Formats: sequence, C-alpha cells, structure tokens
Amino acid sequence: MTAARIELPRKLIPVFSGPADVRGAYGGRGSAKTRSFAKMVAVRGYAYGRAGITGILLCARQFMNSLEDSSLEECKRAIEEEPFLAAYYDVGEQYIKSRDGRISFAFAGLARNIASVKSKGRVLLCWVDEAEPVPDVALTTLIPTLREEGDDWNAELWITWNPGRKTAAVEKRYRSSKDPRIKVVEMNWRDNPKFPAKLERDRQRDLEERPEQYDHIWEGGYVTALEGAYFAKHLAKAKEEGRIGFFPADPLMTIRLVCDIGGTGARADAFAIWAMQFIGREIRVVNYYEAVGQPIDAHLAWCRANGYTPDRAQFWLPHDGSTKDKVYDVSYESALQAAGYTVTVVPNQGKGAAMARIERVRQLFPQYRFHDAPTEAGRAALGWYHEKRDQERGIGLGPEHDWASHGSDAFGLGAVIWEEPQAYAPINYPDMNNA
Repeated sequence: MTAARIELPRKLIPVFSGPADVRGAYGGRGSAKTRSFAKMVAVRGYAYGRAGITGILLCARQFMNSLEDSSLEECKRAIEEEPFLAAYYDVGEQYIKSRDGRISFAFAGLARNIASVKSKGRVLLCWVDEAEPVPDVALTTLIPTLREEGDDWNAELWITWNPGRKTAAVEKRYRSSKDPRIKVVEMNWRDNPKFPAKLERDRQRDLEERPEQYDHIWEGGYVTALEGAYFAKHLAKAKEEGRIGFFPADPLMTIRLVCDIGGTGARADAFAIWAMQFIGREIRVVNYYEAVGQPIDAHLAWCRANGYTPDRAQFWLPHDGSTKDKVYDVSYESALQAAGYTVTVVPNQGKGAAMARIERVRQLFPQYRFHDAPTEAGRAALGWYHEKRDQERGIGLGPEHDWASHGSDAFGLGAVIWEEPQAYAPINYPDMNNA
C-alpha cells in the first residue's frame, strides 16, 4: 500500500500508526482533531486507491438532514490543503471521488438512515464525527458493516467527539479501552501546534465571561455546570494552572473531615465529607464522600477504609451537628466523639451564611489544590452549584437547593474554618562571641 506523508498534531501520530480497528480523538474546541481526521480520511483513500483497492469512505454523523449538516465541507478544505490530495480527488459541489474511479466519499446520518448504512457498498472505513450523541444501538448496527479486509489492512471505525455525558456510548466503549487495536487519545486546544490567534481570543473570553461552559467547550470536560454557577470560573482556572492533579494527603498532617449533615430517613438530605489538609497557606483537598440515607456507621466505615482514624483525622460539623438524629436519637457530634474523634461544631453564621461561604471560597480558591480522581464527584457538585433565579423579575434568589448544594455547603464550611497561618517572630539567640 502506498504511504503518504503528512503533518499531524503530535498526539495523533500513535493513533494513526500501526494496525487498528478503531481510531479516535475526543476533547474540546480548537484541537484540530476534526480537520486532522478529515485529512487522514482522504489520505487513507489515496493510499487505498494507489494500491488498487476500490471502495467507499463513509463519513457519518448522528444527525444529518442534508449535505450541509455533513462533513463534506470539512473534507473539501482538508483536501485543498495538500497538493497531492487535490491532484488525486475530483471535488465537486456535492461529491468527492478519486479521479481513477476507485474511491468515493459517502455521507450519512445515523439517526434516520442507520439501516441504509448496512446496504452501502464496500466500506473501507467509516468516520463518525460529532459522535457523542450516537447511541449504542447505532454503533452495534454500524460496526458489523465494517468487515472488509485484505493483505495488511481491514475496514476501520474512526470517531471524533466533544465529551458531554459520562454515560455516552462512545465514552463507555472507547475512552478508556485497553484493547491495543482501539487507539483513542484526548486532544484539546493546547495540542494544536497551529492554534489560531482568533480562537485564543475566543477561549480567553469564554474563560472570563462564560466560565460555567469553559471546561466543556475548551478542555473536553463533561457538561457539569449551569449558567450562574458560583465556582465554575475558579475550577476552570485551577485546572488551567495545574491545581487539579496529583495532590495526595501529607502523612504528617492532620486530615480535616469537613461535613454537611444529612439524615437516615428515606428522604434525607445527602451527608457529605470533604477531606482537607491545611499546609501553610495551601488548602489541599484530598478526598470526597457523599451518601444518602445512611447511618453514621456507614460514614465511619468510609473514614476507616481511607485511613482517617481518630489519631489522624478530626471532624468539623455545621451548627446542627449537635442536633439529635430523628431515627437514632443521637447527635452526630456525640456519635463521632464516642467513636474517638475530636469534633468541632462551627457556630451558626446567621443570616446570609450561604452567600458568605460562597464569597469565602471564591477568595481562597487560588490556595486550593485538588487530588484529581478522589475529588471528582465533589468537584462536579462545585461546578453545578448555582444561583436560583426568578426569571420573570430577573433577580437572584440565593443558592439553588439541589443535589450539588450539600457537597458545596460542606466545602464552604472548610473555607470558613481556614485561618491565615500565624507568623512567628524570630528567636534571638545570645551572641556567644560576646558572652
């Protein structure tokens, strides 16, 4: 098979190297993944045609009502960028085909025409762009149509997508696959060596003006934040600055287990715990726990499983920590003390406490370091925590009480209890030379 040389973003080189059944890339805007895949579709068609192989390059999307909704224009632009591709393909207003008659592009929408895909001719590869909404049933139907093979080649599935839901079919099937013949990589704006200055200005505007959308649009994050989210901008900044990463607990420092209290009834609020350490001015956030309707024994079991024993960890509770539970007739304060823990109940901050916690968190956010995987669920709550709005009057009504508020309230309590480290005066030792 004829080899074609072409420049690619460095991260895509292993994706297109060697044999594979699936090749793909996911991530945010400006990464060059779509243009790169469009170009590589044309390159692969060129190589097939030059090797005497005849067939179809199928470019699909979940939703395609007309060619205007397809990848046709993207493929045209990619071909125009490479003289050898422009010489090989005949590019018309509504078609792309090789001048030797061996290779033709086809475009299809999977949502309405998945059955027609099965009747296509000899499909050499299928590239599914914007694949996030493609359901599992469509992939199950599509994959068996890619059955062509020959000497040193086989039909392949290529996929590109911007992550939206953790439960999307492409996420479950391909994002973390260990199969060596599934080659998928994450790509974002910083992986594009030709990232345009115009897109950089757009990125900076979104970071400043639309922080609740920034992570999803530019960093390939899931949709986790709403308009008006209190901490979206701060989380995006923390990720950009590398403050979300490998920050495990310091074994020599106290673990502060900061809580928002739930109950044990069937309709109880969630019980949330943030495990934090105050290391100088750094607030290291090392773990997060949340449970609904569970007794205190379940919370203590999680603490013990993570090594947060009374000799190493202390609890901080909101003002209702001394209130007795309706089911077990014991307060969290007394139950935790009975388990051997030092417990501090933070006094009621009074009217406006929720907004005071929010402002305190915002003030301290540059000092936070998050241990990535163990705090993922908690950070999702922080990214969602938002203002409740009166749409008719256009005014804010304070924090929305929903699934995200319990973890966010506990996080705010952690900000309340943090204190600026005390500066110690230097010790004046006697001058032994003058003694």
